[in-house]
Amino acid sequence: MQLIGMLDSPYVRRVAIVLLRLGLPFEHRPISLFRHIDEFKRYNPLLKAPTLIADDGTMLMDSTLIIEHLASLAPGRSLMPAGAAAKLAALRSLGLSLLVCEKAVQAHYERALRPVEKQHEPWRARVHQQLHEALALLEKDVAVCEGWLCGPEMTLADITLACAFSFTQVLLADIVDKARYQAIAEFSARAEALPEFLAAPPVDGVKAPAR
Repeated sequence: MQLIGMLDSPYVRRVAIVLLRLGLPFEHRPISLFRHIDEFKRYNPLLKAPTLIADDGTMLMDSTLIIEHLASLAPGRSLMPAGAAAKLAALRSLGLSLLVCEKAVQAHYERALRPVEKQHEPWRARVHQQLHEALALLEKDVAVCEGWLCGPEMTLADITLACAFSFTQVLLADIVDKARYQAIAEFSARAEALPEFLAAPPVDGVKAPAR
């Protein structure tokens, strides 16, 4: 398998960490959607990261769909807790963490790619509010959890939250003050110390190790 995309994207990074955590063999190609457009088009003409090229050549897009496929390749290594109630709680946390990813990326693109005179303040304010509302809900959850969000075992919700929060601290630290979300900051630091996270840091151009 080949994973196409840069680890400074929380979506690409969470796929890389899942691959590493599940012990699945893959090759990472850190190709930028902005600096290496022609090269990226050779793998995916739609220019969407992450892109996964399966062993049979099938191209998959969207991190959630990619991770669903990866989970099917490692049936003995679950990314979600067992039991309906625990899974429901994990899905809730996962949804909030994905919203943090989405709004953080939107906030970054708004100011990094759009000229100041064309930025729409009501839209910017709405995105920032959504980002902080989701973080506030997750902060409450993390503050009372024992171990990880849904118990002693790390799930996809934990991986996604850690990737999302690290993205905010690398590119949006002036918007997302970690002092405001101390529980998440401590949670994220604990996740970032794990081997899978260390092997796939949120850094432009870094290549995750081959497996």
